[in-house]
Amino acid sequence: MERTDVLIVGGGPAGASTAFQLARRGVRVRVLERSSFPRAKPCAECLSPQASRILDDMGVLRELEPRGAKMRGMIVRAPNGTSARGDYTAAHGFRAFRDRGLAIRREVLDDVLLRRARDAGARVDERVRVTDVERDGRGGVRGVCVLGADGRPEHLRARVVVGADGLRSVIARRLGLARTFVWPRRIALVAHYRDVLDVGDYVELHVEGDGFVGIADVGDGVTTVAAVFPARRAREMSGGGDRSGFLDRWLASKPHLAGRFARSIRDGHAVAIGPFASHARRAWHPGALLVGDAADFFDPFTGEGIYSALRGGELVAGAIERALHAVSESDAVDAYREYDRARREEFGGKWWVERLIGAGVAVPVIVNRAARALASKKHLADLLAGVTGDFVPARQVLSLRYLFQLLVLPASIPNVRTPVWP
Repeated sequence: MERTDVLIVGGGPAGASTAFQLARRGVRVRVLERSSFPRAKPCAECLSPQASRILDDMGVLRELEPRGAKMRGMIVRAPNGTSARGDYTAAHGFRAFRDRGLAIRREVLDDVLLRRARDAGARVDERVRVTDVERDGRGGVRGVCVLGADGRPEHLRARVVVGADGLRSVIARRLGLARTFVWPRRIALVAHYRDVLDVGDYVELHVEGDGFVGIADVGDGVTTVAAVFPARRAREMSGGGDRSGFLDRWLASKPHLAGRFARSIRDGHAVAIGPFASHARRAWHPGALLVGDAADFFDPFTGEGIYSALRGGELVAGAIERALHAVSESDAVDAYREYDRARREEFGGKWWVERLIGAGVAVPVIVNRAARALASKKHLADLLAGVTGDFVPARQVLSLRYLFQLLVLPASIPNVRTPVWP
């Protein structure tokens, strides 16, 4: 029987990154993926400039860049119509691996990443559904239970199991690690459109009184649209199963968007995902670790979940390598704990930014005030773009000085508008 050191549940960016990092270290790794690739995945489909460093390290950046669209920064439009633009290349002194982000369809990105993991030596099994974890006599994880393409149950064992299976992670739930925040509770509708007017090289974020929407060019004449709404509207969206119609009508109801989408063609159906705002109480259990959205998923407004998945793969691979070489079970557990500490150190500031923004976009008066400050003081917008781009430290926008300038803006300053389409 083929021996496996590590079983990775999920073949998306988190699973592929983890598998690649382990396989090139000589670890015997096997990826279990429920879908068959290439496959579509509902997502805002935007990668931060710093994500390109990891793609380059994996040897896929040159293949991916021509197949997507490069983004110079982000534009935020508040409910009162105020628009602010933040650029990745700015005068604040911080530089990313690339000057631009990359927007690319997930069926392209994920297929390339998983193929790269396979080329590095990982075994990849598609159309395998993981239903549970297997435990040893002391409660530690020693493998997983699966249903293969033929529907037969099977028990697979490994020294370490990695949950990279996304927002509704089976591994996180079976181990009792998953936790969902009560507020804010939101769901998203994601779709692709063709022939949308005036789509430029900035990610657009339009905040409305009843939700917000992200819009970006993802190459080949396709625009990705990810609209996020309060979870209480789920029944309205699913009425008659017409989620696509709901999204079309919502876009048409916004005067500044209606004309741009009037002659567009939706490429397939809108897909619903959510509710969001899940956070594992810790990202490990004896014999198992969580990475990517399986460990943390907040509102997608800041849009760097793919970077967190790729970077998380680097972090967890290092912890697994230490655990596999541990001379005792307690040493292995120490490696798991160190991974959890490393994650909090790496992403803790961003989690706070995501939570603050997630709460702020639910209150129009806060968004309006913040947008006015961002529009009138360009350096504030550039810093925020850099934080969401993963190359400016989160502390730059969590400081009292920054927050004061953002939210305590004198009322006498006019409602400044910057051109949305530079």
